[in-house]
Amino acid sequence: MKILVCIKQVPDMESRFKINSEGTWYDEADLAFRMNEYDEYAVEQAVQLKEQLCGEAEITILSIGPDRVVEAIRKGLAMGGDRGVHIQDSKYYQKDPWQIAATIAGYAEKHRFDLIFTGMQSQDRGSAQVGVTLAEQLDFACATTAVGFAYDSGSIAVKRELEGGGKGVVRLKLPALVTCQMGLNTPRYPTLPNIMKAKKKEFQTVPISELLREAELTATGRMYPPAKKGAGLILEGEVANLSERLFALLKERTAVFR
Repeated sequence: MKILVCIKQVPDMESRFKINSEGTWYDEADLAFRMNEYDEYAVEQAVQLKEQLCGEAEITILSIGPDRVVEAIRKGLAMGGDRGVHIQDSKYYQKDPWQIAATIAGYAEKHRFDLIFTGMQSQDRGSAQVGVTLAEQLDFACATTAVGFAYDSGSIAVKRELEGGGKGVVRLKLPALVTCQMGLNTPRYPTLPNIMKAKKKEFQTVPISELLREAELTATGRMYPPAKKGAGLILEGEVANLSERLFALLKERTAVFR
């Protein structure tokens, strides 16, 4: 079985963000980067499936981005992936979800994968569109927000988290794509021996120009930080007096009672 896991390297969400000088994305200077949390569940599920198949599977870890994403790919290899693919793109943030999916599809079509795992969404953009768009472009069956997974004889059963907190199970035949949600599994921590082995595993670098036509590119016009708001006002005192004070403030500062 050939398995593809698509991952993204994202900034640590505890970082202090500021917009870059061009106003098109956040400034990456001084930011710490890590593998997208949802993608860790995708890697773990692929490795668990390979273990279930007694090693009769090959896992490819793929990521799009600048040179720094190699670190995230290496982590995926240390967790149990077999080969890494870096689609080199220094302007990755200018691509919309359809273009990212088209890039991955351009690679996947040449390698005929049986099963693809992605994270439910990325922590920086949170569009939750790349996985389902990739499935559409490859004409794969697709199950999203997986919190349970089982494989049996060429088909999969996926327990999905539904809106409102419910759960549902869908059964799909391969080839298929699954987007992974928190709670699907517990990602393993790469051991030192596996980290060292990951450095010797097969690794391929592909320029994005080989997979995505220049005519398909878009550009971000301008990004703006949220508008600064004034501090809130807390009213204290006896309840009987608060309503009169509130009404007076509303009349003074808004057009509601004018």
